Amino acid sequence: MEKLVACVQKKPDAVCRLICFPWAGSGTAQLAQWGRLFNDSIEVFCIRLPGRETRLEEPFAKDMTSVVNEITTVLLKELKEKPFAFFGHSFGTYMSFAVALHLKKKYGLEPVHLFMSAAHAPNSAAYLAIKSIDLPDGHNDLLAIMEILGGNFELPHDEDVWRDTALIFKEDARLFQTCSFEKTEMNIPFSCDITYFCGSDDKIYDAKGWQELTSGDTSFYELPGDHLYLLKPSNESFLIKHMTRSIENGL
Repeated sequence: MEKLVACVQKKPDAVCRLICFPWAGSGTAQLAQWGRLFNDSIEVFCIRLPGRETRLEEPFAKDMTSVVNEITTVLLKELKEKPFAFFGHSFGTYMSFAVALHLKKKYGLEPVHLFMSAAHAPNSAAYLAIKSIDLPDGHNDLLAIMEILGGNFELPHDEDVWRDTALIFKEDARLFQTCSFEKTEMNIPFSCDITYFCGSDDKIYDAKGWQELTSGDTSFYELPGDHLYLLKPSNESFLIKHMTRSIENGL
């Protein structure tokens, strides 16, 4: 499990786990640290995909199905053991949704809360539109893809960091395009509450469709900042407090 999951602070007595799914081109460095910020009732796991960090030598995942299968296989015991919630940002939102859908359909397991961030609802026209974009090979064209899938944020200035980020981002964009969701498969797939967050200076996402994907409540919050608004300390503090309250209310 240590290969797939970063957990910087183990909390064996936690009553719930928050599984975090990072954005395209990134690893676990930021979201895993949330484990130190939540109280002892919530243990944080952050998902690490192949091809980065301690999994650098592994080939990138070939499609979203293989990602979903690895996550559910490795974490199934933990997900059955105690309640869990998901947080996904940007590409991580699509990944977390795919995992949640698979858990519900195959095992009847459902998060106590889905926290989604900076992404189109998977039943929206905008989601389908970016799934059909041809991925470019050129360095400059990749900037366009990063803006489409990644939103508005400042790119790294260091050439080596940029090259590594670009490579991982492109692989994640390819993974995203292998996602599949047909709402008719499961009329209303979830019953848990869904909270959607976004940055005020980011591009506009088609997020209203989240309301159609659960019979629970759906809430929307806009916080100051760009695509990576969640890294601002004031926003991070708001997210931690809000998610703690939402999780505890859902148990």
